[in-house]
Amino acid sequence: MKKITKDTTLSEILELKGAEKILSKYNLPCLSCPMAKFEASKLKIGEVCKGYGINLSKLLKDLNGATNKS
Repeated sequence: MKKITKDTTLSEILELKGAEKILSKYNLPCLSCPMAKFEASKLKIGEVCKGYGINLSKLLKDLNGATNKS
């Protein structure tokens, strides 16, 4: 599995087992946003975190830690 970075798209992340649960833990609003489903292939996780004040480094650590276990 390729490492998740600030430039990884939301759609790439959502393909990973357990990723949605981690994103929910950070209250990522994109999971419930109807427009995000259409834009997920363009939305980079770094941009989303910046826009919503989410700690990117903690989120990346959690996502990479979880996906490296699978």
